[in-house]
Amino acid sequence: MSKRAYFGTDGIRGEANSHPMTAEVALRVGLAAGKLFMSQADRRHLVVIGKDTRLSGYMVEPALVAGFASVGMDVRLLGPMPTPGVAMMTRSLRADLGVMISASHNPYTDNGVKLFGPDGYKLSDEREMEIEALMGAGLAEGLAPATELGRVARVDDSQARYVEIAKATFPRRLSLSGLRIVIDCANGAAYKVAPVVLYELGAEVIKIGVNPDGTNINEDCGSTHPEAVARAVKEFRADVGIALDGDADRLVICDEKGHIVDGDQIMALIADYWTKRGRLSGGGVVATVMSNLGLERFLAARDLKLERTKVGDRYVMARMREGGFNLGGEQSGHMILSDFSTTGDGLLAALQVLAVMKASDKPMSELARQFEPVPQLLQNVRFAGGKPLESDAVKGVIAKAEERLNGSGRIVVRASGTEPLIRVMAEGDDEKLVNEVVKDIVGAVKKAAA
Repeated sequence: MSKRAYFGTDGIRGEANSHPMTAEVALRVGLAAGKLFMSQADRRHLVVIGKDTRLSGYMVEPALVAGFASVGMDVRLLGPMPTPGVAMMTRSLRADLGVMISASHNPYTDNGVKLFGPDGYKLSDEREMEIEALMGAGLAEGLAPATELGRVARVDDSQARYVEIAKATFPRRLSLSGLRIVIDCANGAAYKVAPVVLYELGAEVIKIGVNPDGTNINEDCGSTHPEAVARAVKEFRADVGIALDGDADRLVICDEKGHIVDGDQIMALIADYWTKRGRLSGGGVVATVMSNLGLERFLAARDLKLERTKVGDRYVMARMREGGFNLGGEQSGHMILSDFSTTGDGLLAALQVLAVMKASDKPMSELARQFEPVPQLLQNVRFAGGKPLESDAVKGVIAKAEERLNGSGRIVVRASGTEPLIRVMAEGDDEKLVNEVVKDIVGAVKKAAA
């Protein structure tokens, strides 16, 4: 595949008002994606656009709107909406395309654009390359006549629709009554909808991270700063805490003692619960190369397989569709429950965890440790440019490290798709050895990046 100029592992992302997250690029995305998804059918074509709470959303959204409307595509604006809500609304409104404006867990100074096809799934690499090719063409090509410009309107009930869809995924025989739940919405896209869903299902809800001001998304809150939800759980003596990220497509759980539960344990919990009820499809779970070896062993003990993909929830989703799996996710907290959603949804995953709590009548602390994780260490190396992973010296150190682990662990070294970082991860039964090999690889990467 040729090199991608704009798209990374999760759409286009970067610092707001710097290439590629400028109004001009957003305009080009609207023009290109609009042209690509306008069929020859004699009908109005439609795109839905949602966003999180970043200040720069007010710059990106109008630029996208201008691009889509200028090629004749109608636009429906959803306002603040979780990423999975945009995917749902794309299908619900029979739109040709869905767009989410968000940089997920990144700081407010970043922003991004994610695209969904009419089926509600993130676009394939091939589709993104087609959009990139059109983005490089002349802006004046393929514009609609003045009489056929797209019309733009807001969808006033989009949040209410998402609330009802989310509530419908919770088992009808159960209620959240009797549970005191802390929900941390990261001052992001779910700040209105998530507390409402939990309250209407019967919970006593303590909400934090629900006062967005355009600059405080993910700031010392949400799934990337779980200490905030842990503190609130202990302060209010809650039964469980849920922390979402800025666009609400991922989560972490906090038990009643303030301990954090990561995505691997959540996948194990749901997989075990669904297996016992005959609900798990595909004979296992799809996760990424970053998921802990302990999860793989936990599933194997239940005659279930763990299929690994490269990092990125859309790669997890693609494998799930290929293999008929209905549960997949990432250690970082992206959870994909394909019976309910076409993309990661932190709130829907939380509802499945709460269903296990209610059905088993066990506290979260008893459910949180489904397996003993093997020692795992992840370190990030920031680099300014170049390709340190192509260095022969780095490749040699990695090969030597794999020899030392001798099949009793794993090494994953990769470039981040969203930030200028090299991520170095190793895991194995011998913690001292894991620490040593990570230190060696990080040292080699730093030297190659200097």
